[in-house]
Amino acid sequence: MSGAAPLRILVSAEAAARHADAIADATGGRPHRLVLPGAGDADVAFVSRDVTGLSTKHRVLPETQLFYDALTAAPSLRWVHVHSAGADRPVFVALRAAGVAITTSSGANAEVVAHSALAGILSLARRFPQLMAAQRAHAWAPLIAGPLPRDLPGQRATIVGWGPIGRHIARLLQAFGLEVAVVRSRAEPVPSAVATVAFEDLHGLLPVTDWLVLACPLTERTRGLVGAAALARLPAGAHVVNVARGEIVDEPALVEALRSGHVAGAFLDVFAHEPLPADSPLWDLPQVIATPHSAGFADGNAARVVEMFLANLRRWCAGDALA
Repeated sequence: MSGAAPLRILVSAEAAARHADAIADATGGRPHRLVLPGAGDADVAFVSRDVTGLSTKHRVLPETQLFYDALTAAPSLRWVHVHSAGADRPVFVALRAAGVAITTSSGANAEVVAHSALAGILSLARRFPQLMAAQRAHAWAPLIAGPLPRDLPGQRATIVGWGPIGRHIARLLQAFGLEVAVVRSRAEPVPSAVATVAFEDLHGLLPVTDWLVLACPLTERTRGLVGAAALARLPAGAHVVNVARGEIVDEPALVEALRSGHVAGAFLDVFAHEPLPADSPLWDLPQVIATPHSAGFADGNAARVVEMFLANLRRWCAGDALA
């Protein structure tokens, strides 16, 4: 093995400083060399969280673009591991189309995202946006003065997406007494769900859905899945929770449904365009909780992502299939 060409691994300067020893261990003694952006060709790449930083799919900052340019300029690149659960940014779509294997860190932040979704649901269910607005106005406005919040037990949550995030959300909501229906890529039943359908059959579940929770990947089957027709099929007073991708929802249609009161509230962590434009109505609608694509952030994520990359690097060096 000493005479073999070294495996060239494209990483950020931060990842090189933090994980050089662990990467060396994962190669199992195979000659390798860490390559920084702009320093030449690479065979594999690790897109750690520090690479994307504050960049979004729609606004790529210069330091992120340097790494993306290094990816697309590496003719020998065969595999890229991404820190996120999804890989729908244009650079990864283009690399996959060029035959580069893309693996993700699906599951690394699943429990964290589920906690955020639960926090949004509980906040809306307990009228926290209304209560916090009253607090800012120094107004004593007890909930007893208006229609009382509904009990959560017995309400139905329809969870769109049955990956690690969707499964975690289901477990938490069932612990609070909600019934769970599942929408997934195929209609294979989920034993703990009251119903399971494929994406294309979502509309049949909507009339009995109190909480529409989106936790699915962005694909051609899910893009625009929740449009005006879908929102109209929800019962009056339903809520929408989106911790998936903004493009799954027709945003203008959602704004209209919120303004009319047909949709009682929404917790939105993702948007059709990010950053959310300053003139978006979603910032100011009183029954909306809008967060800046932050549902999955937690201090334990980085270690979980690195371990996923290292496990796949061991597989790559052993000639095994990537996970």
